[in-house]
Amino acid sequence: MRPALLLKGFEVELFTGKPSGENVGVASEVARQLPGFVTEPDRRNLEYITEPEASYDRLEEALLRPRRTLRQWLAPLGLTLLPGSTLSLGDSDRFERSDPTNPYHSLIESTYGTRVVTASVHINLGLTDPELLFAAVRLIRCEAALLLALSASSPFIGGQLSGQHSQRWRQFPLTPEHVPLFINHRHYIDWVEEQLATGAMRNERHLWTSVRPNGPDRPHSLNRLELRICDLVTDPADLIAITVFLELRVMALIEQQSRLDPLCSSELSLDDLAALADQNDAAASRISLEASLNHWQDGRSIRCRDWIMQLLESMEPTAERFGLLERLQPIRTLLKHGNQAMRWLDVHAQGHSISALLSDGAIAMEQQELVIHGESAALG
Repeated sequence: MRPALLLKGFEVELFTGKPSGENVGVASEVARQLPGFVTEPDRRNLEYITEPEASYDRLEEALLRPRRTLRQWLAPLGLTLLPGSTLSLGDSDRFERSDPTNPYHSLIESTYGTRVVTASVHINLGLTDPELLFAAVRLIRCEAALLLALSASSPFIGGQLSGQHSQRWRQFPLTPEHVPLFINHRHYIDWVEEQLATGAMRNERHLWTSVRPNGPDRPHSLNRLELRICDLVTDPADLIAITVFLELRVMALIEQQSRLDPLCSSELSLDDLAALADQNDAAASRISLEASLNHWQDGRSIRCRDWIMQLLESMEPTAERFGLLERLQPIRTLLKHGNQAMRWLDVHAQGHSISALLSDGAIAMEQQELVIHGESAALG
């Protein structure tokens, strides 16, 4: 019998727009008419959340079903779903409110402006043991740059090259500016309460960092790790592979906590580890897989692509044991051919317009949904 997999779920933010790539906002109308969709402060993007699933087959269908529903709603309007994690062709200076009467949206617009108008996918893993949860948050915080590098898909902003592979992570306002590696649950509770008291956080959700503990009553009741750093990954096979990579890394930590928890096995202080993680994230946002990073064990320099390959090779025996080896293989393809941002930049350098790239990407999204839907129907 295979060991039990963790519960997993996605929070998916999407841009809507014309097939030619221009953003068009309809989030308020979608949220009113389609159950399961919610607005973001800007009406050009919206969000849906999948129910927790342990099975990757069911998780994949849960990921794509809302996309198909939304696509059917958009079609009569001549609109579609757009790839990418920034306003690639939209007006990146103008905020378009989804709910002009919402005071929290007013706060977001006045404080951050269009820096928050991005699309991404948050990956949640169920972990109910507080000790394991915070060990996992520490490890994944120190390796989050690897997952950003695999997912980077925002090299454009406002019709121009952004100069980044992940413009989204470059521009998104990390809040509070400095977040420690939490020693335990008590440390996290005390720190959050301090941030709320000083106004550095406006509410319990106002912790915008690469990875955070999450649950039904933050900061007290927690049941999952939430990875927030990934750009929008539109190819379901790639997103599932990244999720498998994340889950297997957490599984390795559960089996070898003393070796893989940075609190136990790093030569660096917790303050130095937090700074190292943030610096790695910034480096990955610039050139993703080609970035030079620093390893959390001892601070040594290592190329992002090489670090991912080392971890991939170490986890493949476990992937085989869980029946996930095939699911993991798209990581090798990403390492060989590049992430979405890198592939787009290569084609753009050959003379293809941003509009053409987004248009092709929108068509590819629809084709992926149809293929998976056909396979699911055939399987019954």
